[in-house]
Amino acid sequence: MAVPPGVLAEAYNAGVERLLASYRAIPATAPVRLAKPTSNLFRARVKNEAPGLDTSGLTGVLSVDPDAKTAEVAGMCTYEDLVAATLPYGLSPLVVPQLKTITLGGAVSGLGIESASFRNGMPHESVLESDILTGSGDLVTVSAEQHPDLYRAFPNSYGTLGYAVRLRIALEAVDPFVALRHIRYHSLTDLVEAMNAIVDTGGLDGVRVDYLDGVVFSADECYLSLGQCTTTFGPVSDYTGQDIYYRSIQHDAGIVTDRLTIGDYLWRWDTDWFWCSRAFGAQHPPLRRWWPRRYRRSSFYWKLLQYERRVDLVDRIERARGRPARERVVQDVEVPLERCAGFLDWFLSNVPIEPIWLCPVRLRERWPLYPMRPGHTFVNLGFWSSVPVGATEGETNRLIERKVREFDGHKSLYSDAYYSQDDFDELYGGEEYDIVKSTYDPDSRLLDLYAKAVQRR
Repeated sequence: MAVPPGVLAEAYNAGVERLLASYRAIPATAPVRLAKPTSNLFRARVKNEAPGLDTSGLTGVLSVDPDAKTAEVAGMCTYEDLVAATLPYGLSPLVVPQLKTITLGGAVSGLGIESASFRNGMPHESVLESDILTGSGDLVTVSAEQHPDLYRAFPNSYGTLGYAVRLRIALEAVDPFVALRHIRYHSLTDLVEAMNAIVDTGGLDGVRVDYLDGVVFSADECYLSLGQCTTTFGPVSDYTGQDIYYRSIQHDAGIVTDRLTIGDYLWRWDTDWFWCSRAFGAQHPPLRRWWPRRYRRSSFYWKLLQYERRVDLVDRIERARGRPARERVVQDVEVPLERCAGFLDWFLSNVPIEPIWLCPVRLRERWPLYPMRPGHTFVNLGFWSSVPVGATEGETNRLIERKVREFDGHKSLYSDAYYSQDDFDELYGGEEYDIVKSTYDPDSRLLDLYAKAVQRR
């Protein structure tokens, strides 16, 4: 049963009061962090005994306006809950990140991407207005017109300029189903050329493309997946059971087709955390049959990963087998589309990780803390696994950082980073960040972005 708006508003206002009270309770010398049950960060942090910000009342969808195609959302609302609230109206956020427990505030302050990004950019470009709790303890409403400096610097700030408490975002109309075409390419160059044509024209062979991403298994086995919203009823696939979505993409040549409900399409990667569930044996058929469906989701795999980190199980097994420990390489990078094939060639020759996820993206404007050229097509490459450790800490990650820079790209900051302060400032806002930081967090109550992203504080 729907909750009356007055009750929602009352609960939200009480949640804001608890948030502000918890902020005031944190000692001035202690780092400020969120107290929330889930996270999609992959970098370890220094242990902090101080209490975190109480966001328990800031997890819901406040309203959906189907006429204006907008939603008012609390900052800690997950995309799973947001999508559940908008789909009954035939609406969806402009970009829905792949994993259900990603929060709207997290996707804006830490960036996000998905297969609508070639049309709609990243989640922060759909934000019309937001309330941000700043380091000075103030609740500030920001938009392109109000406090535009904070509005524009907030994406990729990772809680170092403040925390999103409420957001009003744009939505778009969607149909009940998505018709898919998985096209195999036998060369990276051909795949990138096809991707470029689709992004430029919005279609392929006269058929509109609403969603576009890809998977590279090797230099001669790579795929683009083209999705089109449709109202046509018919059989649909289910990848929440025994079938595995990314395996359904693979075929010998040409095109294979598929159909999903819009909801299953938006969460097609979550059931197996892309392909990372294989590390837990969840893709092994006998085990998968006994693996409860409710635990086939990224949030549960994340808990398993956290447990593995605590007990150091993988490295113990490797040592027992006489093999070196593993370096975690869990990264997303963006390189200009025209340099994508070259970067993939290098990566496949130097880093033993596959598959690689591809997702083209165009931003409409420049955002200072992640300054990709507006209107230019970049390709996000996601690779999430581990390699044998090298002679120095983070050897492979450092190598990737250098190569991404050589290819005029950027790296997301949700995972391990090893940049020097000077290189980091050049890549992630530098002086522009410092000006906004000093304006809205003059006493440095919140961590600095370099301290958080590289020094893991």
